[in-house]
Amino acid sequence: MPRLEEVANVVLRVPSIVLLDLLYRWDVQAFAELLRPKQEEAAWRRRALWHAYYLGHVLCVVVLLLPVRSLVRLYLYGLTLLLLFVGHQTARDYMRHEMEDEFQGAVYQDPVVLRRFVTALTGQIFVSVLCALLMKTRQVWLFCAPLLPLLARLCGLPLQALPVVNTFAASVTVVEVLYVAASHLLVPFHLAAVACREVAQGLEMYRLVALGMSLWSQLAVPVLFLVFWLVLFTLQIYSFLASSNSLLAQQGLLFIFLSSVAECCGTPYSLLGLTFTVSYLALAVLNLCKFYLLGYDAFQNGNVMHRGVTEGVTLLLLALQTGLLDLQILQRTFLLSIILFIVVTSTLQSMIEIADPIVLALGASQNRSPWKHFRSLSLCLFLLVFPCFMAYKIARFFHMDFWLLILVSSCMLTSLQVMGTLFVYALFMIELLQDAPLEKTDEIIYYVNAVSRVLEFLVAVCVVAYGTWESIFGEWSWMGASVIIIHSYFNVWLRAQSGWKSFLLRREAAKKINSLPRATRGQLRDHNDVCAICFQEMNVAVITDCGHFFHTGCLRKWLYVQDTCPMCHQPVKPSATEGPQPIGGEQAEPEPVPEEGPPEDAAAEAAGRARTPGPSRAAEGGEPSWQQQENPALAAPSRAAEGGEPSWQQQENPALAEPSRAGLLPEAVCSREDEPMDPAGSRTPPPVSRGCTP
Repeated sequence: MPRLEEVANVVLRVPSIVLLDLLYRWDVQAFAELLRPKQEEAAWRRRALWHAYYLGHVLCVVVLLLPVRSLVRLYLYGLTLLLLFVGHQTARDYMRHEMEDEFQGAVYQDPVVLRRFVTALTGQIFVSVLCALLMKTRQVWLFCAPLLPLLARLCGLPLQALPVVNTFAASVTVVEVLYVAASHLLVPFHLAAVACREVAQGLEMYRLVALGMSLWSQLAVPVLFLVFWLVLFTLQIYSFLASSNSLLAQQGLLFIFLSSVAECCGTPYSLLGLTFTVSYLALAVLNLCKFYLLGYDAFQNGNVMHRGVTEGVTLLLLALQTGLLDLQILQRTFLLSIILFIVVTSTLQSMIEIADPIVLALGASQNRSPWKHFRSLSLCLFLLVFPCFMAYKIARFFHMDFWLLILVSSCMLTSLQVMGTLFVYALFMIELLQDAPLEKTDEIIYYVNAVSRVLEFLVAVCVVAYGTWESIFGEWSWMGASVIIIHSYFNVWLRAQSGWKSFLLRREAAKKINSLPRATRGQLRDHNDVCAICFQEMNVAVITDCGHFFHTGCLRKWLYVQDTCPMCHQPVKPSATEGPQPIGGEQAEPEPVPEEGPPEDAAAEAAGRARTPGPSRAAEGGEPSWQQQENPALAAPSRAAEGGEPSWQQQENPALAEPSRAGLLPEAVCSREDEPMDPAGSRTPPPVSRGCTP
């Protein structure tokens, strides 16, 4: 039932738009001149025609805005009135036939008269019952006024009395109609009062916007204008084909199609219908593209990437800017062909935006399904060849000027984008066949996309420059200036801002990557995990400030998009030390020191490591710190502690070497276990008498 109500909501409003379209096409001045009234009546009739013209617009708008239930009731009243008119017309025809036969006897005496009477009576009874059903009432006698002439003939009244009875029956019907109309006369005013109350309550901007959106959804404006334009276009095609059978062979199907479309966009209402029709056609093409690439998986989430709004708005703006409604039919056909060419180019661009991530994801995911690869490549080949074919046709059939040159260049840019997508796809497939990943793959992809974006930006700048030149030195209009401003913002400023932001992100990412320290082999061995971005083993890695390990290339790609750590989302900042840190695998790793002291020396050894963070890594037998890698002199005491050659300080003062050779005895370590604590919790300095005994 709700589905039926939605259909009725659209179908019952279409006649109102048809009447509005006919009223817009009606030339009141020419119609008033055709009447050829007298001089004193000309002004009065012309004024009456203009009043009827405006009143017709108001009534059509009121009917268009009625709620569905009120609209259904209005159509039921109208259908009942039409049936009553048919009943009276049938009674009038019966009366005319009776007057022509001049048979004065009873109706059952003549078979022809009896057959005519039975036929008319059956029709009148059917009309009365149908009217009662439409009005949902059991009082059928209210609609039996057309039966009065038949009853008079059955009762044997003379034939001369039948016109009087027929006039009386028509008067009764008129009185009934006036009574019903008077009883519902306040309904339109009540609806208008409700509408005014809604508007008064929504004086704030957000309330007005909400009210407009509510009316938009309740009236189903896009579907309503779509159905209206399709009906108009169907009637126009039928009239073209019915006028001449040789028209199709002489002018061709394409010319008939364009001429019919041009005929069906001569008013603002039909132009809106064409706009919504183009939007729905573009939506259907884009959905078909997604279905061809992904199958039924494209509609599982119910999210459509593109809805064809761009194509419809493009057609509407170009039609308003070029004055399409004011042109003759042949000029309108020529201009409309160019506008539709631009719309098709925009649709192809949307198809590329849909196909590009799907094709690249198919290559990057190493999918081995040949059918998926065939569908993606076939669509890319279509998007590569078809724009070139369109550019060839537009250059062949039209005189080339700057605007057409921009259209042709737009087609070529579309093909160029597809070539870039195919090139990146080929890189992914080559990388799939290689044992090791290709170096600087992301850099190549970035440069390929950058060339395409720069060319698009240059074309957009040329369009803005030429449009500005025409507005300043040529014909200036508010619509043209608005289009130039919108085009400058969306196609020039936003593209330039996006490209510059991407460049800054890449430069900042490269700076951060070069400043982060490289992980040593020991750190990678202790970490013993995969890269959190690509889930591959790490032979070389960088360490962020928050202590997470990543591949250099993986982290660089991540920083191109976000400037936070992929694990903890803390900001990744450049390290204070300039330049990359050396990798620990490039130096020889020291061997671990065997434990020579007794077990009770472990606490003293741990205390010594805690007090000396730099050389303690050598004492542990692990990797040297990054300070020791930069300055090997810092590692000399550690090597002495490991039992190697003494440092130059130990050679000058042999006493320094004794504790190391002794194996870090407890007496040689300044233990801090018995140091007093201050109230704040920190250790107080030891007394002067306490010290380290050699």
